[in-house]
Amino acid sequence: MSPHTPPGRTRERVYRFVRERLLRGRPPTVREVQQAMGFRAVQSAQKHLAKLVEEGRLLRRDGEARGYALPPGEGAVSPAQVPLLGRVPAGPLDAAIEDLDGYLPYDGPSADGLFALRVQGDSMRDAAILSGDIVLVRAQPTARSGEIVVARVGDEATVKRLRLRGRRIELHPENPAFAVLIPPPDEVELLGKVIEVRRSLESGKSR
Repeated sequence: MSPHTPPGRTRERVYRFVRERLLRGRPPTVREVQQAMGFRAVQSAQKHLAKLVEEGRLLRRDGEARGYALPPGEGAVSPAQVPLLGRVPAGPLDAAIEDLDGYLPYDGPSADGLFALRVQGDSMRDAAILSGDIVLVRAQPTARSGEIVVARVGDEATVKRLRLRGRRIELHPENPAFAVLIPPPDEVELLGKVIEVRRSLESGKSR
């Protein structure tokens, strides 16, 4: 955990990890929580879990290695939470997720590897992706030609349609006012494939 990450945000990550495992019927051990969160000491995981029990968000069955459970009424009906990023700066995607704008509910088959990104600009207008929309993205380092992706070029993330020309990567806008991006291969990184677009018709805000 980064020394600058607020404890509450880290605890929310612990809760989401444990909750997802419980909903799958695979309760985690404390050490599995430690490893998943990247804590240096198992005591860090224990403290966060104890706090979640104290807050009533988890239940603890003494004497069991996998003794955590959800309170009554907490079940698969509640949607998973996907981290919403304002932007994706240079650096590991996991680090970007630490600096988030909130969470979005997601009730699809699996939220593993999902993140959300608020679109800036109208370069994908003709693909019905407008400025202010939110795209849900499945993190993956590759995609097929023709799919809409989130790519990082230099220090900025961009939403474009991927075109593969041999070994060359082209990022095509869906708006004739914008130029095709053809970055050098060592300056582009595919962060994931867009799987959903969300927009609210109220006040022009997406959610």
